[in-house]
Amino acid sequence: MKYIEFGLGNTWLIRTETELEDGTEYEEKGIKGPVKIHSFYMRLWIGNTVFIFDLREGIKRVKKSRKEFKFILGLISY
Repeated sequence: MKYIEFGLGNTWLIRTETELEDGTEYEEKGIKGPVKIHSFYMRLWIGNTVFIFDLREGIKRVKKSRKEFKFILGLISY
């Protein structure tokens, strides 16, 4: 799957994170195609808490070990 993200807090303002079947992942600057839209999401990371608002999966709250501030709009692509 690919996660195409736009926002503050990542390495680049616009990036594509690709997750491979074996669980490894890598990120690239910009939008890398092909893009086949699966879902849209918004991620708000404040301190150790991440709020994820996903059109397909609904609202989730996740705890992380490191503290960050991020505001990300993204789409999930196959």
